[in-house]
Amino acid sequence: MVTKKAEPALAAVDIALSELVEGEKKWAATSLAGRRALLDQVRELTGRHAQEWVDAAVGIKGLAASSPLVGEEWISGPYVMAAGLGALSKTLDLLARGESPLGNATFGIAGDRITVDVLPASPFDALLLNGFSAQVWLQRGVSSAAARANAGLAQLDPTRTHGIGAVLGAGNITSIAPLDVLYELIAHNRVVALKLNPITEPMLPVFTEILAPLIELGAVRLLTGGAEVGGYLIDNDLVDHVHMTGSARTHDAIVWGTGAEAAERKQAGTPKLTKPMTSELGGVSPTIVLPGEWSAADIAFQAEHVATQRLHNGGYNCVAAQAMIISADWAQKDQFLAAVRTALATAPARRAYYPGSDDRVAKARESYPRAERLGPSGERLLVTGLAPSSDEPLLAEEYFAPVLGVVELRGTGPEFARAAARTANDAFVGTLGVNVIAKPDTIEQLGAAFDELVEDLRYGTIAINAWTGVGYLTSTASWGAFPGHTIDDVQSGIGVVHNAWLIDRVERTVVRGPFRPAPRSLLHGEFAISPKPPWFVGNKTAASTGKLLAGFGADPGWLRLPQIFASALRG
Repeated sequence: MVTKKAEPALAAVDIALSELVEGEKKWAATSLAGRRALLDQVRELTGRHAQEWVDAAVGIKGLAASSPLVGEEWISGPYVMAAGLGALSKTLDLLARGESPLGNATFGIAGDRITVDVLPASPFDALLLNGFSAQVWLQRGVSSAAARANAGLAQLDPTRTHGIGAVLGAGNITSIAPLDVLYELIAHNRVVALKLNPITEPMLPVFTEILAPLIELGAVRLLTGGAEVGGYLIDNDLVDHVHMTGSARTHDAIVWGTGAEAAERKQAGTPKLTKPMTSELGGVSPTIVLPGEWSAADIAFQAEHVATQRLHNGGYNCVAAQAMIISADWAQKDQFLAAVRTALATAPARRAYYPGSDDRVAKARESYPRAERLGPSGERLLVTGLAPSSDEPLLAEEYFAPVLGVVELRGTGPEFARAAARTANDAFVGTLGVNVIAKPDTIEQLGAAFDELVEDLRYGTIAINAWTGVGYLTSTASWGAFPGHTIDDVQSGIGVVHNAWLIDRVERTVVRGPFRPAPRSLLHGEFAISPKPPWFVGNKTAASTGKLLAGFGADPGWLRLPQIFASALRG
């Protein structure tokens, strides 16, 4: 039964889809060079309207315009969008010239898999993210020759389009929805109907301005409305494919229905939605801390690192760390946990803007009545003494709220590394991302055991001395769950996005960063000049640095670098 209130929105869906049918023909007739020109226009518009973008995001999240936390919106909004457009534009240029996007790529080997270096991808990357690197690992059996030949995905035959894709946008990070649109359009060669999440509907005017070249061609349509509109959209016979970002619970409601209906359908293997569906969902992301001998400065920095992994964007990130795995036998365990408490407690206050956050925190308090309440009003929880078991509520459900747990395992050295990987794989729900924090000499001492730890972790993004969010910010990296999930056990989703070099058969991305910020990194033999990252929740110049980075993303140039470095060094 359609409600009267929803009738105009449903009519808008019908109009949008009929227009996309015609738009698909125009998109199919657009050459690779023409598509690249469209992306370049969108990139220029992203820079032009970046301030409007951030203003709208700040309004959604209730941030003070003067808060350093506004830097999160610059970096995870227009910066990553502009950077992604630039990388995709280069890929289309190479394809138009008959070259592979991986023609000049550097390949390596990790165990029995081929890897591709995706960061740094330019001299600018090498300076702006000095000390950070990323590799995409290909699935077993994929050779470097096959990777080169198949890079480009659906753009290898641009005239062969694949219908209309419906994208159900995320409600947390404002760049997710437009980046998902780009991936549908370019990687899969589908025209796109994007339905914004109701939380992000204030972004509609900005997205309309930025995506105008694609909208005018008829390749993209933007829609608003609630679940009724989303259901109507994806059920429409004109829609060939669905992509969503959100929770596994929402995914299952779409695919299987709810309540008794869902149980019956799952048992019978008869999904409610029979169209192909990809997804980027959340999970309970671990942070593994390998024991070592750390200085007081190391402990303070890494404690803020963990607080950032949990509290960035208020904790409303699919890949926010929800539990640490640490050694019960680490001599500095108590010192580190004390520093984490301080970092969680003193991180800047912010409004719980995401619907249901307070209820989820209350649910966590109900499960863990002895949880420590931290933060300006006790809204952040630290839960210690967790069992390394999938029966533990905190490990079995993504809270999507500022709740952090601690799992302690016995052992040190290779014994602990093996136990940590086993726990992360078997006790934590989801496979989107895992963080590993380890002092460089600990990594060196572990040797092959550390390599085995990384190989054993079944996650779509693994970040070593970095946050997995860096993988999200790296346009040439893949972003998504570890492959192998199905609609009846979806975990953190199916498929990948971003992946601006359009690499086929991706398994994971592995990100590496410096253990210490400059200048301490240089003093301890790490060849990295990056200061405290601007995405850290305690970075005092994050807003100014983020704004400068967004300008650079839209229009890179050497003359922009001094201002960025000057701002970043004051953080």
